[in-house]
Amino acid sequence: MNLFSLAGQVAVVTGSTRGIGKAVAMMFAAQGAKVVVSSRKADACAAVVNEITAAGGTAIAIPANMSDMAAVENLAKETERQLGPVSILVCNAAVNPVYGPMSKVDDRAFEKVMTTNVGANLKLINLLSPGMAGTGGGSIILLSSVVAFAGSRNIGAYAVSKAADIQLVRNFAIELGPQNIRVNAIAPGLIATDFATVLWEGPAGKAFAAKTPLGRLGEPDDIAGVALFLASKAAKFVTGQCIVADGGVLQQDPF
Repeated sequence: MNLFSLAGQVAVVTGSTRGIGKAVAMMFAAQGAKVVVSSRKADACAAVVNEITAAGGTAIAIPANMSDMAAVENLAKETERQLGPVSILVCNAAVNPVYGPMSKVDDRAFEKVMTTNVGANLKLINLLSPGMAGTGGGSIILLSSVVAFAGSRNIGAYAVSKAADIQLVRNFAIELGPQNIRVNAIAPGLIATDFATVLWEGPAGKAFAAKTPLGRLGEPDDIAGVALFLASKAAKFVTGQCIVADGGVLQQDPF
């Protein structure tokens, strides 16, 4: 038995036109899932769908801006209309419009961070979990971050949202467990993506890699592999957890 096969399953991956989200979508499709590719831009979604189909996979594009609750509702509705009930949901889309101390974060920016990074996840889970339960269960995966476990000088609002996502996981693991729906999070360390360019590019990134126990920055596929595990039968008794995939950064010797 192939524990990691996703054949016959429908997977929604938000923020899946680049970086970690794209890597997850590509890996899930390679394992047989029918993947819904979603991000703000329709042309970017179509490009990833074309990559997946060219590789022999199955995917459709449903663009959605996760800061727009009407778009979130449409994503859920169109997914079920076109492909049927979802068995895997990966909430990866996130924003971080402010780089600097929390004292510089205005109300509008904070609201956008919390709405996109937490509120949209809450809404998607509530919209898609009934259909998931009706087919016997499934897996929900939220992308958190290692900053959820520490203070941050420059991305504090983002850190607050990612800590909240871990609490969503705990709550929904309890609520949805009786329906055989598993809910987990992944907390990546520093991953070499466009989203995190300001953190890893140049000398700062090299210094960060040097102090990481594995001696390198993460790549999107490093996180996609963890997502595949959590989505698959290999993790059928895993729920309410946050798996840290950071190359060992949180285990550094403080001295």
